[in-house]
Amino acid sequence: MYVRVVCAALVALVLLSPARLLAGPALVFDPIKGTILYQEDMDALWHPASLTKLMTAYLIFEALREGKLKLDGKIVTSKNANAQAPSKIGLPVGATIRVELAIKALLVKSANDVAVMFAEAIAGSEKAFAKRMNATAKRLGMRRSRFVNPNGLPDDRQITTARDMAYLARALIMDFPEYAHFFAVPFVKIGKRRMRNYNSLLKTFEGADGMKTGFVCASGYNIVVSATRGRRKLVAVVLGGKTGRARNERAASLLDHGFRRFRWRSLFGKNIDKLTVQASLTEAAPDLTSVICKRKRRARKKRSRKKTIKKKN
Repeated sequence: MYVRVVCAALVALVLLSPARLLAGPALVFDPIKGTILYQEDMDALWHPASLTKLMTAYLIFEALREGKLKLDGKIVTSKNANAQAPSKIGLPVGATIRVELAIKALLVKSANDVAVMFAEAIAGSEKAFAKRMNATAKRLGMRRSRFVNPNGLPDDRQITTARDMAYLARALIMDFPEYAHFFAVPFVKIGKRRMRNYNSLLKTFEGADGMKTGFVCASGYNIVVSATRGRRKLVAVVLGGKTGRARNERAASLLDHGFRRFRWRSLFGKNIDKLTVQASLTEAAPDLTSVICKRKRRARKKRSRKKTIKKKN
């Protein structure tokens, strides 16, 4: 009898798991209770790319709460901020932007220059801000993360894990509910430019209400996405998607799985705070540049050839 029960439980685990794809680390969990509904390699090191801006946002919200920043205040564009690589809003040196609009630019446009502007406004310099990021990461339980810049631009030293990103998402949800709306802004308008949110799941997935996407060649396509249905809120983390579409489909699959199996998993799922590290402590974050960016170049060449053929015809 006992053997039958165990076998049935194992079969159920297989059947209830979302389709396993050839991709990087991932998890879906309940940020309120901490229950993990599904995870793959959640402690494997990875480059966060623009998911870094979630930590920058956390420190911005802290500064707002402490009165160091005000939503109707302004931050200024320094030479260092202006020199950041795209994606950015590209304000000239000395120009200012309202804090509230700048937060939207940071989270919607994923503006690298704005991230530096905030770092300098809050801590005086990028280096000093990075120290605050790392101190905050340690306080939040992000044991395997290290930050060296506020925007996630390529740096081999900037690393995280799916579990650490889940901790950060939980902290943002629990500590700053008053600023949750910033993660669901569909577009931001700066001057004559109207820039849409890179998180397309906000439009395509029922209940999606945040949080952030990220991409650099080394990391592939990353996302932290939250969704709420009724009284249930879930967060999915996907790292290393081969394309933006593949990343989004995997995140949606994880969330769907989580909402469908919430009751069952809430009884038998493991708590994210109680699981030991699931990966080697000596491994390094992989570099996907040769895979991801060669794929992008081939896609661009195909589009270019199609355009050329159409013009000739």
